[in-house]
Amino acid sequence: MAGGDVLEVENLRVEFKTRGGIVPVIGGLSFSLGAGETLGIVGESGCGKSMTALAILRLVPSPPGRIAEGAIRILGDDILTLDEERVRALRGNVVSMVFQEPMSSLNPVFTVGEQIAETVRLHAGLDDRRALTRAIEMLRAVGIPAPERRVREYPHQLSGGMRQRVMIAMALVCEPALLICDEPTTALDVTVQAQVLDLLRELQQRTGTAIILITHDMGVVAEMADRILVMYAGRKLEEGRTREILDAAVHPYTQGLIACVPHLEAEPGPERPPLVEIPGMVPSLAEVGEGCPFAPRCSRAEARCGEAMPGLSRFGSAHQAACWVAAREAGR
Repeated sequence: MAGGDVLEVENLRVEFKTRGGIVPVIGGLSFSLGAGETLGIVGESGCGKSMTALAILRLVPSPPGRIAEGAIRILGDDILTLDEERVRALRGNVVSMVFQEPMSSLNPVFTVGEQIAETVRLHAGLDDRRALTRAIEMLRAVGIPAPERRVREYPHQLSGGMRQRVMIAMALVCEPALLICDEPTTALDVTVQAQVLDLLRELQQRTGTAIILITHDMGVVAEMADRILVMYAGRKLEEGRTREILDAAVHPYTQGLIACVPHLEAEPGPERPPLVEIPGMVPSLAEVGEGCPFAPRCSRAEARCGEAMPGLSRFGSAHQAACWVAAREAGR
């Protein structure tokens, strides 16, 4: 484990067995994350972001899926080598996840207080009274008003923003070393979205939790992330510090994602950057060949782009991308 990394993913490969054969869902993915750091994983739907999160938690549905190769080290322990009992002890304790849709993630027949308390009873060994007290403290910490009353309410009695805060409270109640947030602001209005992001920032500063922020929203990662990892068809296409990626992205796919973001602060007129659409769609993973998976949609693609997947080239001390054209133009 390098330099105190909380998470180190090395050459992760996830496969699914289908009627048409074995389909690679994640292909040779590697990255790391330090304490107190936020990594934004971006890409269109179907690019493998959520599957990466499930793999880190060792929750890839099997069958039909399996982790075929690689290592996932959390605080130095490779969870792929641990027995199921030890992995369960890690989930919700050392590593937690805030899922995309809180209404389907929370159990509708238990109060939110019971669901938070269950986590600390399981991992911290607290009795029922102390676990419920801890649940009230966490609801207060995530900014839910009147937590003594809310702790006895059911998920359907709360607004979408409050349910998302409950999910964050449940994920953070054991102060995990790693928090994975899968689209934590999807379907929330902009005011609640800002509150949720502020909450994550504040809790991270207080606890030093490392955060993986999975999203398709470049505006969210620009505000929250220290580094950005761009995925496409289960492959890493570019990675670097947030400001470097946003200001000097070299992969055509990353450039396309950034160009899709509206520039609301610019006045209408010839100086305002136009919105750009990335043509085509994310391919079926069963159709991805040997070359760069983005090549069929790329306006700068060359013949070799469709023939072989490029390796990662460095464009700075912490900036790398997998692109034949960008590497050639930079003399790499």
